Amino acid sequence: MEYGIKLEVFEGPLDLLLYLIQKNNLDIYDIPIAKITSEYLLYLDMMKNLNLEVAGDFLVMAATLMKMKSKMLLPSHGEEEQDEDPRKELVRSLVEYKKYKEASKILRNNLETQKDIFYRNTSPEFADEDFGIEVTIFNLLDAFKVVIERSKKIPKEIIKEECTVEEKMKLIIRQLEGRQFISFFSIFESDETKRAIIVTFLALLELIKRGLAAARQDKNFGDIRIYGSKTIKI
Repeated sequence: MEYGIKLEVFEGPLDLLLYLIQKNNLDIYDIPIAKITSEYLLYLDMMKNLNLEVAGDFLVMAATLMKMKSKMLLPSHGEEEQDEDPRKELVRSLVEYKKYKEASKILRNNLETQKDIFYRNTSPEFADEDFGIEVTIFNLLDAFKVVIERSKKIPKEIIKEECTVEEKMKLIIRQLEGRQFISFFSIFESDETKRAIIVTFLALLELIKRGLAAARQDKNFGDIRIYGSKTIKI
């Protein structure tokens, strides 16, 4: 189903794997490949169904995980005990990438701190010290799944003309007017169909992509808050 918009996913397959490992409290050195593969494919399907532009690297990783899963399901033989763990290369890549991300975050925070020493004219919404933890597309997809599940309980009798993505963007901006932030779930309160929910979600992603809104959590995997700028205009 087309929604008149196509958004690029800037996070990569290693970001998704690290997200799933953290979300499920898994040991990065002993990854349950069957579980992680199933969840990875679930997120991949969700992104495709939302018409998100998924990089080829996601598909390559999906194939790699499925091959690894098949290999680990094969019965082991005594003479092959010295064979390398098929997860070894993946674990190495994940550990290195995690270190890189952590180092990048520290560097970015240091640069922001230095910048704040010289510049004090940052937008109030985005400069607030309680702004929270940055949210990824995968956090947003998890919250989106909750909204979809809730929508299954909504009666389908009342159907009104639904908004476009651009119209929904304007509605979200109106909700943000006069407020520092709003709850992620509040932007879906007027949606009566699954299609309307998807349009609202895509509108939010587009606002974030344009730098007109930001999504944050007060703690990892906590409630998502949407922040906007007082000067937003579309």
